[in-house]
Amino acid sequence: MKTLAVKYLVLGIAVLLFSCKGKDKPAEEADAAVASQTPVTVTTVNDSTLVDYIDLSATSTILQKNYVKANANGYIELSNVKPGQNVSKGQLLFTIKTKEAQSIGNSINVLDTTFKFSGINKIKASESGYISQLSHQKGDYVADGEALAVISDRSSFVFLMQLPYELRQYVKMGQNVDLTLPGGTKVGAAVTSFMPTVDTVAQTQGVVLKVNTSQQIPENLIAKARIVKSAKTNTVSLPKAAILANETQTEFWVMKLINPTTAVKVPVKEGIHSGDRIEILSPAFTKQDKIVVSGNYGLPDTAKVKIIEP
Repeated sequence: MKTLAVKYLVLGIAVLLFSCKGKDKPAEEADAAVASQTPVTVTTVNDSTLVDYIDLSATSTILQKNYVKANANGYIELSNVKPGQNVSKGQLLFTIKTKEAQSIGNSINVLDTTFKFSGINKIKASESGYISQLSHQKGDYVADGEALAVISDRSSFVFLMQLPYELRQYVKMGQNVDLTLPGGTKVGAAVTSFMPTVDTVAQTQGVVLKVNTSQQIPENLIAKARIVKSAKTNTVSLPKAAILANETQTEFWVMKLINPTTAVKVPVKEGIHSGDRIEILSPAFTKQDKIVVSGNYGLPDTAKVKIIEP
């Protein structure tokens, strides 16, 4: 009897263990299914205004510069200008006393009082502008034809943009161009002319931009010029992070949810890139479609996912 009781006890424990194991199996399977789901965040398509543009460098410059030159061999007796000074057309800039007058002095006038000889030559500004370069000061000896100063014509102030020739189709005469100066100040400009030559090495063509501002902008300042290639309004777009690509950037796709826990691969065709948005040309998504925007990298063509709050 004692042996029989032991056998029944062992059998009961085995049945109990098997029963408990059977109850735990569905729970384990459920936990495994949840663990296989990739946590993701989702988004929807938006109607956006997208602009495709390129940024190029433009340097401020003075196109018209007038060189003030000595008109005789002699010594500068008067220098009436300073660097950066504005001058007017016809204004007296320098006087030069010839070396002969410097040597003879006032002897001729003493011998003949009717002979008015001074040996002083006056040099005046041929155009209005500002003195951008000053080469000589009072007392310097200069030769005939030697440069004394440079007058920069403020009215010829422009920005010169170097445009890659393959982008020539996007820039037209009279086209408006936005310039951003260092510090963030924005200035409007317009295309007024194209330089007739192209840089041999860089294959860029100079484009003259006339600024529409009274602001005094210094020469040789480098600004950023924005050229608009194309623009669209009310076009379907997605965040850049939602779009995946192959290694050669020839195929693009998104992961679209077909139910709350399953995402599938959908090939897409891109349009304009603008900031962090990309235009979707095809297929035609609706605003109810949910597209995976994070956690999508490395997902298979069909993947189990779990939507989480961003």
